[in-house]
Amino acid sequence: MKSKILMYLFIFTVLLLIFQYVNSKNILDKYEEDIIKVKTKLKESENRVKALEDENFELSYFNIIGNEDALTYFEAQGYNTDKLIPAIAAGLFDMNDYEGDDHPIVPYVSTTESKILINKIRILNHKWIVANFTDGQFWGEIIVSYEIDENNNLKYKLEEYLMYPTIN
Repeated sequence: MKSKILMYLFIFTVLLLIFQYVNSKNILDKYEEDIIKVKTKLKESENRVKALEDENFELSYFNIIGNEDALTYFEAQGYNTDKLIPAIAAGLFDMNDYEGDDHPIVPYVSTTESKILINKIRILNHKWIVANFTDGQFWGEIIVSYEIDENNNLKYKLEEYLMYPTIN
């Protein structure tokens, strides 16, 4: 009787060990599978971040913020570029507040009931700005040169412009 109890106890222990082994193996396999998925997603995310960084670098190429030569030009003249660059942009946006039909720098008159307004600008360097404008129905772009005169006033000059044709 004692030997049968020991045999049943031994069989029960072996079955319990087999159950524990199989259960632990399944848990480890699941963890390894999850780790592989996470590593794959991490690699994809890293590749996407790298691609976005490269794209951002390309997009910021024609921008005064990344143009050391343009910034050095202003700094050599004693200007604080942290204050000057926003002032240059604000000067163009301030032109949106005008009376009458003629925008101070956009050479077109609105054909709608809305005024022509400059929407976005990009300061390319220490001399040029690209801006787009619209009256709500028609839109276009302008290239503006700018300079700072001896009285530290910003002067803007329209260089080129275009209005996109409407497609009917």
